[in-house]
Amino acid sequence: MNDVKKLKKAICEVGDRIYKRGFAAANDGNISVRLNENEVLCTPTLHCKGFLKPKDICLVDMDGNQIAGKKKRSSEVLLHLEIMKARADVQSIVHCHPPHATAFGVAREPIPQAVLPEVEVFLGEVPIAPYETPGGKKFAETILPFVQQSNVIILANHGTVSYGESVERAYWWTEVLDAYCRILILARQLGPIRYLSAEKTRELIDLKAKWGFTDPRLAADFQGDIRNNATFRHTWKDSGVEARAFDPPGDA
Repeated sequence: MNDVKKLKKAICEVGDRIYKRGFAAANDGNISVRLNENEVLCTPTLHCKGFLKPKDICLVDMDGNQIAGKKKRSSEVLLHLEIMKARADVQSIVHCHPPHATAFGVAREPIPQAVLPEVEVFLGEVPIAPYETPGGKKFAETILPFVQQSNVIILANHGTVSYGESVERAYWWTEVLDAYCRILILARQLGPIRYLSAEKTRELIDLKAKWGFTDPRLAADFQGDIRNNATFRHTWKDSGVEARAFDPPGDA
């Protein structure tokens, strides 16, 4: 019981953070935490994440059926459950609408790689999932092509979803991503961005492996430029993604 109380409190604390950061206006966003193999705590529908109380948190099963909670669970929890079903290691999921990252999803602009060391190590390539009307199973399944190879996904014309071994870690990826997207937008206003060399990017990917993080670019059969969105480029057509704002890396 104490674990449930702690997890509910953690959800409320992260809800407060995403609201104060401007990542979730009004009743935007949702947060979930896996309680056990068949039960998930999640935020309710039509409730501001900045004013959550532990008593507001719902309990659902892995099919989305509500088990407990006075308020109705969010329809978008189905997206969270698809991620948890696909990734046994994922314990928590944060979905919200961070403005700078969401701008890339609205423009369908791929996020450049090989720019900031921290982003290479902690995020890697960030995919953009196809748009689908939120709330249903079809919407929930849009993330399936990407969920195994990334811990954060941009939802086209919608927002972001990030996930990890705790609600704190799931939130981290969102915060890192939005800060990065803001820097990219600001830097682009000054002129063309400058990429790290392929050699320096490889050093960061090797460091990532040393620290225990996974990255598709670590695979022995990986092909393509490690600095140029090679992992998810084949998905761009279905998502309507096209590079327009940022020139690709030159030879380096």
